[in-house]
Amino acid sequence: MSQPIDFYFDFSSPYGYLASETIDDLAARHGRQVSWRPILLGAVFRQTGGVPLTMVPLKGEYSLRDFSRSARFLNLPYIHPPTFPLNTIQAARSFYCLHDQSDEMARAFAHSIYRAFFRDGRDVSDIDIVLELAVRHGADRAALAAALDGPALKERLKAECDEAIGKGVFGSPYVIVDGEPFFGVDRLPQIERWLASGGF
Repeated sequence: MSQPIDFYFDFSSPYGYLASETIDDLAARHGRQVSWRPILLGAVFRQTGGVPLTMVPLKGEYSLRDFSRSARFLNLPYIHPPTFPLNTIQAARSFYCLHDQSDEMARAFAHSIYRAFFRDGRDVSDIDIVLELAVRHGADRAALAAALDGPALKERLKAECDEAIGKGVFGSPYVIVDGEPFFGVDRLPQIERWLASGGF
């Protein structure tokens, strides 16, 4: 059986959000599953020297235009959040806590975080909002809050980020298909062709 496709993303990434809305359906068309792997771009940027796109001279203004245009191209709702970028560490830690209970629960939670941020403009760095969205998908609020306070989830997320960087992940979204890396939501057509043809 083919290995799952690795989908690395940061919850504060507009392009990650766009990819999250399409990657599962794309993979399913080719009989593949997707392993969702949230990371922190802050950890990646410490390795690459990068900064958020919107903070880069000249490129920042273009990126704001491209976020919205890319969403329209994919027929997806998008509102640029009033606070951007923001810290998504609690959302990422929560994902892994939920994933240990149910992949389906974690994936539904991930969609809720992304949609709350990029459709509703909610502050998903706020722990109360993170917990609210987790509970919506079946999480135990008290148990999750306690886990977020403990060391295990902190170490888990750090290990996930370290592993991603070790595989060459330098941004969001970053997709690895059978060892072949693809960076950016605009690489989805290439991923589709790769899956259809077995490589090119």
